[in-house]
Amino acid sequence: MIASFLLIGQSNMAGRGYSHEVPSIINEGIKVLRNGRWQLMAEPIHNDRSSAGIGLAGSFGAAWRMDHPDAEIGFIPCADGGTSLDDWAVGGPLFDHALAQARLSQRSSTLTGILWHQGESDCFPEKAAEYERKLQVLMDTLRQELHAGDVPLIIGGLGDFLTSGIYGKYFGAYPLINEALLHYAQTQAHCYFATAEGLTGNPDGLHFNAASLRILGVRYYQAFRMRQSVTKPWAEEHQLLADIYNRAHTQKERLFQLEHRFATGKIGVEEFQSELGNMQ
Repeated sequence: MIASFLLIGQSNMAGRGYSHEVPSIINEGIKVLRNGRWQLMAEPIHNDRSSAGIGLAGSFGAAWRMDHPDAEIGFIPCADGGTSLDDWAVGGPLFDHALAQARLSQRSSTLTGILWHQGESDCFPEKAAEYERKLQVLMDTLRQELHAGDVPLIIGGLGDFLTSGIYGKYFGAYPLINEALLHYAQTQAHCYFATAEGLTGNPDGLHFNAASLRILGVRYYQAFRMRQSVTKPWAEEHQLLADIYNRAHTQKERLFQLEHRFATGKIGVEEFQSELGNMQ
């Protein structure tokens, strides 16, 4: 059965990385829940905004597959850009949507993890003071409703670049959110933190760039695999990414890419048929 992971939070979980900046990840063992059915993953995973792009889940899934080559992983995309922790309050539309999608996924998968990245919209001292308490209410209720008390929860830190971007004046309190996230992970069972140390942003200074999101996804996976927080850059993260990128594609994956190029108008009928014939 598919091992499923719920993706929740705001835009840096949904992903705003530019797809042309990193190699694509196509892996027939990585699925995404769309319209209640599992489909082969293609990025962007989320569709919360027209600007959705590369997120951290792709490299997380690819790293998971390196350790589970004969199993399938599935993502349940429910993150929404620009949302505060109050927007994720129990009983609100975002919470109810994520809960409904996770329950739907449980018909055909085993909920194996919850990945959370959020906090940019709460970078104010008064909100930071309440962040940990509100996060606990949210996660405790989500776990209870999904009967997922011992399912690992991985939460990630905010980028250090936030105060240097064009919106920097709004993020002066981001270290307080990072402190709250880390303390929450250190004091809650089955919860682990993944640092954003050393990662860089898009030109907007708000969103992680694609290369950094690939690294962050690997750090999330390391925290999940080891069941411990990753508070410093992981020495082997770049090598693992290189292994992911250099992995040979299966025939099914090559066919998927060929059909996508044809369906999106990147190649014509003759080139499609020629390449298809070479695969057979």
